[in-house]
Amino acid sequence: MPIRPTRAEIDLGALTRNLETLHTAAPGVDVLAVVKADAYGHGAVPVSRSLEAAGVRFLGVALVEEGLALRQAGLKSDILVLGGAYDGGWEVMLEHRMIPVVFRPEHLTALDAAAAARGTTARAHLKVDTGMGRLGVLPPDVPAFLEAARDCRRVSLEGLCSHFANADLADAALTAQQVTRFRTALGQMRAAGFDPRWRHLSNSASLLALPEARDGMEMNLARPGLALYGLRPAPWLRPPRVLEPVLSWKTSVVHLKTVPAGTPISYGSTWTAPRPSRIATLPVGYADGWSRLLSNRGAVLVGGRRAPIVGRVCMDLCMVDVTDLPGVEVGDEVVLIGRQGAEVQDAHQLAALESTIAYDVLCAIGARVPRVVVGQ
Repeated sequence: MPIRPTRAEIDLGALTRNLETLHTAAPGVDVLAVVKADAYGHGAVPVSRSLEAAGVRFLGVALVEEGLALRQAGLKSDILVLGGAYDGGWEVMLEHRMIPVVFRPEHLTALDAAAAARGTTARAHLKVDTGMGRLGVLPPDVPAFLEAARDCRRVSLEGLCSHFANADLADAALTAQQVTRFRTALGQMRAAGFDPRWRHLSNSASLLALPEARDGMEMNLARPGLALYGLRPAPWLRPPRVLEPVLSWKTSVVHLKTVPAGTPISYGSTWTAPRPSRIATLPVGYADGWSRLLSNRGAVLVGGRRAPIVGRVCMDLCMVDVTDLPGVEVGDEVVLIGRQGAEVQDAHQLAALESTIAYDVLCAIGARVPRVVVGQ
């Protein structure tokens, strides 16, 4: 039972409504729900259970360990390990019915050997690097990779995938090139005798903006991440219905004091009260993922109004100026991310203050912040 009032509330009803919105955006395309990085900080197990109940085809993780945690929690859906496996992971994936992404010849041979040892056939998805420059078989190397795959008779290449680099940028030339390279790789697979059941290129941005990347005849699986959690990957993207943020981050006032003008606040005395000021202390700090970069520039919502952060954010605490918010009391709810009255603060706004992206803000929320499920 959490004692500290700081918590992240996870609205699973909003999650499933976002899933419905994405189905509307791409009718006839199955969904691989990306739940890596603890479901972008939302809690992979409750999120995955909700998505599985809603009928998603696959769950996508980055690590074998993430997939294993889902299996241990009782998840039954297909799990695609987007990062493949490091040495020693192939046997674990087969034992726990996970599907790896493969992109090096040694992946094929190791997976084939692990399948032979278990007397089974391993499923895998081939990843082609169409322009991300991160993981995947380079386009000129696809024919040789497929030749090697022919010799690995216990590996079934049931999928082909790639990843967009710039789909959240309007009119990005590389995006069109990536679609063309993906289609070329698909043609090469089919010409070599492979007919991948699953073809997937779309992330959240391309699912919303690029019909050619979610054509059910060619690309019949999409991998939404951020949009599932209720945030648009870019301001110009317009989903068919408004996405609902799934996570709200809240705490409460634990201390109040009135200080005279000239009083310094927090480490380094980087803020000094310009007038007699009412200062509220909040039990949240950078150890929780409430970034130190918000010092003297971020804000929180108290009583439906914004209160500026003053002084440096500490490891466990931060201070806000509530002088202009009469009536604030110890125990009052404070919203870090979410809505309070007519005011809203979302992860994109915090990201702009921290010179980062919303993904980073959400994933940074620490494990010691309990995730409390609401709105099932």
